[in-house]
Amino acid sequence: MHAEKHTISTPHSGTSHALTSYHFGTAGQGKKIYIQAALHADEVPGMLVSQFLRQRLQELEAAGKVRAEIILVPAANPIGLSQAIHGAPFGRFDITTGINFNRAYKHVADELKLSLEGRLGQDADANVRLIREQARAAIAAIKPATDAETLKKHLLTLAIDADIVLDLHCDNEAVLHIYAGTPLADAIEPLSRLMGAHAVLLALAAGGDPFDEACSRLWWDLQAHFPGHPIPPACLSTTVELRGEMEVNYDYARKDADALLRFLALNGALDMEAGELPPALCAATPLEGVEPLVAPHNGVLVYTRDLGERVAAGDALADVIDPVTGETTSVRCTVPGVFFARSAHRHVLRGMNIGKVAGAAAFRSGELLSQ
Repeated sequence: MHAEKHTISTPHSGTSHALTSYHFGTAGQGKKIYIQAALHADEVPGMLVSQFLRQRLQELEAAGKVRAEIILVPAANPIGLSQAIHGAPFGRFDITTGINFNRAYKHVADELKLSLEGRLGQDADANVRLIREQARAAIAAIKPATDAETLKKHLLTLAIDADIVLDLHCDNEAVLHIYAGTPLADAIEPLSRLMGAHAVLLALAAGGDPFDEACSRLWWDLQAHFPGHPIPPACLSTTVELRGEMEVNYDYARKDADALLRFLALNGALDMEAGELPPALCAATPLEGVEPLVAPHNGVLVYTRDLGERVAAGDALADVIDPVTGETTSVRCTVPGVFFARSAHRHVLRGMNIGKVAGAAAFRSGELLSQ
């Protein structure tokens, strides 16, 4: 293992930020794997999982069992980690701009549609190599104007040409769930089973240009643009939501790290037993089928159904109680599915998102991710 430090702040900045990455295996030998945690810097579970990953990867490397280039970034957002408001960590948005740290990543397919014109052939492997070369060049040409843009450039430089990208997040309160591109449904299924995911949410484009899509979506966009040339979905990029933000404990972290390593073993990156796949807890469903539930008015929020439960259309999932008048309104879902995420707040304002149900039928469009 060796560590690399990537400077973020310029010499004249009032602050000083740097990103650290850990590298295992040998570059260019086998697949390239990229794993990062806490891009939303106040989402802590992935950082603890990363500690167990680093320890295990060091042991495996010392034993000669790493068969790939593996990059681990245990704290992907040093800018967000330094932010707090009145004593509360604030790592989802850049305070200086208000931009979500997991949005607005460069979609290089737009440039590659021009630079690849007339250069692709009928050899899929050769096409993959050329696309990765051009993608690296497009990221290298970015001229960041802020520290946050510099951070994004560093992260994409490390990940844009990877075979597998695992972006570890968590929700407010949730059961474990996974986001991925629709063409990756089959490839992501073993990860879903190993992690014990209660929902796998698929979309061709979720909106907002999140990090995982910057690494994966370019492949099916280019295939659609160059239909006469074989272009496989060569990057299995996914966002893994490790339950809720308070689920930070050693048992979960060890379990999750072990599942991730078993997934890498299944993909030939590690020489270790992957074991049998456990049964799937869910079938993949479209991200367009997720129903966001909102508070109908201000009040005390009381959940009446548990996370992970399967619910029917019309079921009440929570009550919102006006603490002054006592007026109580039940919040009901309109689609059948899995109640997989909810708010950690217990007093809410009208219009606040208080839960999500993963339904099997697509009915939404546009910006599909919460801000």
